[in-house]
Amino acid sequence: MKHRLRPGKLPTMTNTKIMEYILQTSFYGYVLVFLMMCIFWLIYRATNKPMIVDAGWGFGLAFITMFYAYLGNGDITRRIIIGTMAAIWGIRLGSYLLFTRVLGHHHDARYDMLEKEWEKNIPLRYFLFYQYQAFAIALVTVQFIVIANNPSQQISLLENIGIGIWFVSVIGQTVSDAQLNSFKNNPANKCKVCQVGLWNYSRHPNYFFEWLIWMAYLIFALSSDGGWIAIFAPAIMLYLLLRVTGIPLTEKNAITSKGDLYREYQRTTSPFIPWFKKK
Repeated sequence: MKHRLRPGKLPTMTNTKIMEYILQTSFYGYVLVFLMMCIFWLIYRATNKPMIVDAGWGFGLAFITMFYAYLGNGDITRRIIIGTMAAIWGIRLGSYLLFTRVLGHHHDARYDMLEKEWEKNIPLRYFLFYQYQAFAIALVTVQFIVIANNPSQQISLLENIGIGIWFVSVIGQTVSDAQLNSFKNNPANKCKVCQVGLWNYSRHPNYFFEWLIWMAYLIFALSSDGGWIAIFAPAIMLYLLLRVTGIPLTEKNAITSKGDLYREYQRTTSPFIPWFKKK
């Protein structure tokens, strides 16, 4: 790499050099995730299971963050912490989506809706869709470059708070995924709306905890010079979850399949942040 840094060098560089280093490093990360998504696209072509891109999202987040942690020049303890956090979070998410949506023969109607909307050139459109995911991964993980080059040998209070929020969020996401999977695997619940556990307080607790994980990374990053750049990640994720590929597609499909039952669920239950039922 052109600007290979020694430990502790990044904070002493000019803002221009810092941004140049971040752009170069994120480009290398993007190339790796681009190639990974090409492999997942080939798997889709062989299996006709486009939902494998969801697993690619989780694995891609883990892979690129561990890559930045390895490449960084900051304190080794911090790099191990952030790399381990990313590995646990991303690999758990990717594995869950792989085993439940792809290997578990789960049919995801969201992709039927996409194909109906696209009509033509579906494989090419999926390739572009997969690469859109790769670009999004590269965009929201830029803050890990800054974290991996923080030379401080002391883990700050903000970083400890971030670790605590991350821990709670991963547990919350794991529990909500397990509750939904258990509900769907019970034949008696066919055509019913999942309202067990966390799903009684939020229509999308898994999405909420996913976003909260990004908030944890933001808090963690604020102790590093240039850590303010992390604010874009939870903002982008919130927009995607609330307005683009998260809640809108999921709820449109739920209304189609469950009708008035889901409309009543919408009326009584918080859409995102877990909260008490409306009477």
